[in-house]
Amino acid sequence: MNIIAIDSTGMTASVAICCDGRITGVYSITHKKTHSETLLPMLDEVKRMTEFDLGLADAIAVAAGPGSFTGLRIGAATAKGIAQALDIPIIPVPTLDAMAYQFCGTDRVVCPMMDARHSQVYSGIYAFDETAALEVLSENRAVDAAEQVEAAAGFAKNRGTGIVFLGDGADAYKDLIKDLMKEKTDVSYIFAPAHRNTQDAGCVAVLGEILFGQGKAVTADAFAPEYLRPSQAERVRNEKCDEKK
Repeated sequence: MNIIAIDSTGMTASVAICCDGRITGVYSITHKKTHSETLLPMLDEVKRMTEFDLGLADAIAVAAGPGSFTGLRIGAATAKGIAQALDIPIIPVPTLDAMAYQFCGTDRVVCPMMDARHSQVYSGIYAFDETAALEVLSENRAVDAAEQVEAAAGFAKNRGTGIVFLGDGADAYKDLIKDLMKEKTDVSYIFAPAHRNTQDAGCVAVLGEILFGQGKAVTADAFAPEYLRPSQAERVRNEKCDEKK
């Protein structure tokens, strides 16, 4: 199976091509350019370097959220355009699931965090079973950062293991995490190293193939990103409406 994968949910833009279970190319960049400027040129470069014929793609896997509203919309539009042009389905892959999958096989609880601002993070809590399959301990949600750290510590304590925190949310609230974890003397923790701390389209591709086998691919028209909460503009508008009542 041949899969094109993209992730534009955070600061990092990433594209990958996976052929028959093998990642043949990944291109990731974290820079000031917008994803609308980078995604298609990155895909074109990976295609050129791997000599991959896009017409042979069976599906496109896309990080479906949560994440940056602008990034999600750019990723959704790009995925829909490619899917329609090639007449292939889209495989929606939860962003946080793909981030956690970078630690496939660890015995630690995995807690990816994306900075949602206002002291909140988009986060889920994960583990891997004895077959290295991803296990969701806590569903993706927009949550207070401190609350999520406490929840992760609870899961780790119950399982008799440690935690790995990753993502720009873990970076943003690193001091908070350190302070809260000082009290958890029976739970160890680490922060992910730089090469496993951001979104990776390679993981989106691998999980995408698994989800495709589970029948979770959708048509381009049916695909919609998962925002988890209203955008800032929508929240401001709702607050103004509430004030007028």
